[in-house]
Amino acid sequence: MTIEEAIKQRHSVRNYIHKPLSTEVVRALEVKIGECNKEGGLHIQLVTQETKAFTGIMSYGKFHGVENYLVMAGKKADDLNERIGYYGEQLVLLAQTLGLNTCWVGLSYRKVKEAYHIEEGEKLACMIALGYGKTQGASHKIKTIEQVSNATGDSPSWFRKGVEAALLAPTAINQQKFSFLLQSQESPGVGGKAKVLAKKGFSMVGYTQMDLGIAKLHFEIGAGTENFEWE
Repeated sequence: MTIEEAIKQRHSVRNYIHKPLSTEVVRALEVKIGECNKEGGLHIQLVTQETKAFTGIMSYGKFHGVENYLVMAGKKADDLNERIGYYGEQLVLLAQTLGLNTCWVGLSYRKVKEAYHIEEGEKLACMIALGYGKTQGASHKIKTIEQVSNATGDSPSWFRKGVEAALLAPTAINQQKFSFLLQSQESPGVGGKAKVLAKKGFSMVGYTQMDLGIAKLHFEIGAGTENFEWE
């Protein structure tokens, strides 16, 4: 499965079967986690065969059978949530290519201090449930390209493909509070590349900065980073 295929096939899954992750799968995830932590300045941790975080009143009626998860943490900073989204989604898509299912989790979990380590000055931003789902999840209604971008019939195909990929990105309660704006070609970027401005919208639910990081990764995959640079 390619990353592009993973984007189309990945859906949020909250119910999992009991099936331990293989040594090969854990190794692949750990290697990618190391890369993401280094590049993103994060402290992502993989927890396996741990059942406390997604049981009890906080997850009642929402999650079942979660035994593995990613702890998404990093030093407190204004852009932490965006980096969490951008690098966390890389792990989500990798997991999909490995035959796993996932779900971004903002609140429906409880902290299990003995299972991972959050250092002083760090923040636990969210978790990502991980494992073999009872189902592959279901797609949800999404906005149109025109609702989240300034794309027109004359826009480059790569820009439209980027927005299409971003619209398949998971967001908190499917709110899709982001937009992508292709900037004027009068002031091109390095090497004559087009410039794209990514913006987050307002939401009472929150998580828009994290959602933007996830959507930006999808946009890059769909558009191809050789075609543009971020404004």
